[in-house]
Amino acid sequence: MNGTEQGSYDAVIVGAGFSGLYMLHKLRGLGLSARIYEAGTGVGGTWYWNRYPGARVDIESQEYSYSFSPELEDEWVWSERYATQPELLRYLNHVADRFDLRRDIQLETRVVTAHFNEGTNRWTATTDRGETITARYCVMATGCLSVPNDASFPGMETFQGKSWHTNSWPRDGVDFKGQRVAVIGTGSSAIQSIPVIAAEADHVTVFQRTPNFSIPAHNGPVDAEISADWKANRAQRRKEQRETGFGSLMITPGETLALEDTPESRQANYQARWDVGGFALLGGYADLIVDTDANDTAAEFVRGKIREIVKDPVVAEKLAPKSFPIGSKRICVDTGYYDTFNRDNVSLVDLRDEALEAITTTGVRTTAANYEADTIVYAIGFDAMTGALGKVDIRGRGGESLKAGWEDGPRTYLGLMVAGFPNLFLVTGPGSPSVLCNMAVAIEQHVEWISDCIGWVGARQMGAIEATAAAQDAWVEHVNEVAEPTIFPLANSWYLGANVPGKPRVFMPYIGGFSTYRDKCNEVAANGYEGFAVSSDAR
Repeated sequence: MNGTEQGSYDAVIVGAGFSGLYMLHKLRGLGLSARIYEAGTGVGGTWYWNRYPGARVDIESQEYSYSFSPELEDEWVWSERYATQPELLRYLNHVADRFDLRRDIQLETRVVTAHFNEGTNRWTATTDRGETITARYCVMATGCLSVPNDASFPGMETFQGKSWHTNSWPRDGVDFKGQRVAVIGTGSSAIQSIPVIAAEADHVTVFQRTPNFSIPAHNGPVDAEISADWKANRAQRRKEQRETGFGSLMITPGETLALEDTPESRQANYQARWDVGGFALLGGYADLIVDTDANDTAAEFVRGKIREIVKDPVVAEKLAPKSFPIGSKRICVDTGYYDTFNRDNVSLVDLRDEALEAITTTGVRTTAANYEADTIVYAIGFDAMTGALGKVDIRGRGGESLKAGWEDGPRTYLGLMVAGFPNLFLVTGPGSPSVLCNMAVAIEQHVEWISDCIGWVGARQMGAIEATAAAQDAWVEHVNEVAEPTIFPLANSWYLGANVPGKPRVFMPYIGGFSTYRDKCNEVAANGYEGFAVSSDAR
């Protein structure tokens, strides 16, 4: 092993994506020894695992990038408005090389346990390679969307063709030429991949349980004027980013209310934002996430667009979401998704009309028909926000299990720490804006706060820091109070864990706004890490 001898470090970091790479860089800057353990064969996190056809980011490239290094920003030039998975993976590999991070990254190694030793104030972690590592601090940089939802359809093991999960796509891709393909799911990965698969396959049958709202990306080469403006005013643009509720300039909401506008003006506003594409529509009015009647004006606008695009009115209605407010599930950003259903080689099966009974040796059986397939693609989403943390046996004071403690839903203070788990930090954990924000902005804020906190503890030669139970309880209550009057609890979304059988229905991210949250974190730190307990070194 490289690094400190005997596997002893100041910090162990789990995961080598956006979070882990920056965390390593920041801890090195404090003069600390740190090591990343990553299950994949390369760095990249989400952008290493998600290689399915059409995979790309849903935030504009220049906004979905690190801001901590002006030199990095100057030398990296994005080719597309919304970067593809291969380009994002190249970017993160460039970051790993530019900052010489690889010498402290161990790949193809999964951390399986992490236990806190109260006698030494250190964490002991074990890996699937049989290694044991000890560290003062343990940072879980495991990502919010990194553990795929288990595909558990009856008869899966009998299927005689090939099957793939969008989260574990072959590195060399899949050849769909001449294939009859069944795609199960219509979430983001399906919406991005279906148009690409349909352009190659003989036939694609899409099995939809719940339709999703999707807005066109209008993707293309990076606009030269926008790129020039970003470079000339980068410091200001980054400042503006951090001051928005969602960490993205595109989603900054208007100040007017939808129901106080005229129907004609509303239509023009929505059309202008549809023409911009992506999440811009959500910023149309200030009341779209708190007033269901206002929200329905935006939802009906998008349903109208679906009816315009999809030529078959029956198919259009099946694709038009009516059971939840727009935005209460993460809006998808697509390239040609709805238009794909105008192709002769694409058909839609609505599982609300005919339930999926089983996977057969030759395809998919519903209550109405048998659908033959040579290949099945499972695009069924993720065990979001807590899934990766639940894969590691994490135990704090008294051997308390994090998984057991979260049986009724995750409980954190600021999404950063958990009471009873000293020196354990979560990057974009439940209770923080995370997935309701531009993740690149949310990650940087968390990593910098964690780094500052570790530096503060070290400067005082203290042994451990942890959230107090009282602060954690108050924060959980606040997260729930802020979410309750919004549209977000009104959908069976992965924000609430509703897509995972048996998972408690708890709204996990913080919807109070990124800038509000950031100010709260800064205030906590300025007040001597208010809500945290610090103890001296027990050794």
